[in-house]
Amino acid sequence: MAVITISRQFGSGGDEIANRVCEALGYRQFDKRLIAQVAREAGLSEQEIIDYNEESHKVLGFFDRLFGRSATAVEVRVWKEDVSGVRRPEEFRLSEESALMLVQKAIQQAHKMGNVVILGRGGQVLLKDQPDVLHVRIEASMEERVQRVKERLKESRQEFLADIDIRREAQDLIYLRDGASQDYIRRFYNADWDDSTLYHVVINTSKLTVDQSVQLILGLVAEIEKKVDQPKENVG
Repeated sequence: MAVITISRQFGSGGDEIANRVCEALGYRQFDKRLIAQVAREAGLSEQEIIDYNEESHKVLGFFDRLFGRSATAVEVRVWKEDVSGVRRPEEFRLSEESALMLVQKAIQQAHKMGNVVILGRGGQVLLKDQPDVLHVRIEASMEERVQRVKERLKESRQEFLADIDIRREAQDLIYLRDGASQDYIRRFYNADWDDSTLYHVVINTSKLTVDQSVQLILGLVAEIEKKVDQPKENVG
C-alpha cells in the first residue's frame, strides 16, 4: 500500500515514467478523477472537487508580491439541481489558497487509500514524514529536455515552423513550467523544489532510460513496502 510522489522537470520524461509505474504496479495516478473520488469519500461537496497544481498556478508579478496580493486560481463551473429537479450550471471564483487547501485534503485522503502516484502538487513536502511514501525526482539535461519538448510541439502543430523557432518556444515553455513549479513549492510550502534532500532518489533520464528508471522505482517501492510491513519489535 505504498504511495509514490514524483517531482519532475518539464521535458524530463517524468510523466511517461509515472504512467509506466502505474501500469506496472496497478496503481492509480492522482488526477482530477481521483480527486473527485477521494473528495466524495472525504465528504467534500461537489463545488470542492478541483485540481490546483503547478500547471494552473500563475507566478505573481513584482507588484502583486510587493502588496501581498492573492491571485484567483480558477473559475469553477458546477451543475446544481434546483427544487424542480432541473440541473443548471453555476460559476464561481475560487482563491488559490482555498483551491490549495482542497487539493491538500484530497492528497491526504489519497495517501490513506494507498497505491497511488502523485505527480507534483507538493506531495514531496506534504507527505515528507510518511514512512510508506517514496519521493522521486526526475531530471534531465537542458538539451535533452529541449529535444523532447520540440518533438512534442512538432506533433501538435499543423503548420511548418523553422527549427530555431520551435527550439526557442520549447526553451521558453521549459522556463515557464519549471518556474511555476519552483514558485508553487516556495510560496505554499516554503521549500526549494530543487532540494535533493526532499527525495529518496533523484533520477537523471539523460543517464538512465525510461525503462531503467521505472525498474529502479519498482525496486525502491518493494523495499519500502517490505520495511513498512515488518512487525515492530517490543521494547522493554
